[in-house]
Amino acid sequence: MGPEILSMISALLGALIGGLISFLLQRQQFKQQLMLSREENKLEFMAESTAKHFLNHKGYTDRSFDTLKKHLGGFEDNELRKILVRAGAIREFREDGSEWWRLLSRMDEYIEAKKAKYAKK
Repeated sequence: MGPEILSMISALLGALIGGLISFLLQRQQFKQQLMLSREENKLEFMAESTAKHFLNHKGYTDRSFDTLKKHLGGFEDNELRKILVRAGAIREFREDGSEWWRLLSRMDEYIEAKKAKYAKK
């Protein structure tokens, strides 16, 4: 083995070790930033999961804004509406002017319930 080959192997080995160390440091830094981001936004994440919990109730496809506001206290009205949209909910106004919310993922269930209700009449 000549000195040229040895120097190439040394350079390649050095580059591989340097790249591996860089990769591991970047991965650790990314995990740390993700954890900090989650902690900073923990309130919003928990509010969204609570909203989903109420909107996923078996017996009710819809929830009034007043009910959601009562159980998710501490938020301004428009801030709560943004949380509901991030949770995947859509808004509907009833004939009496009240505001109701339902998950978009439960729309089929809502339509089936409406059909069943009108079929009984």
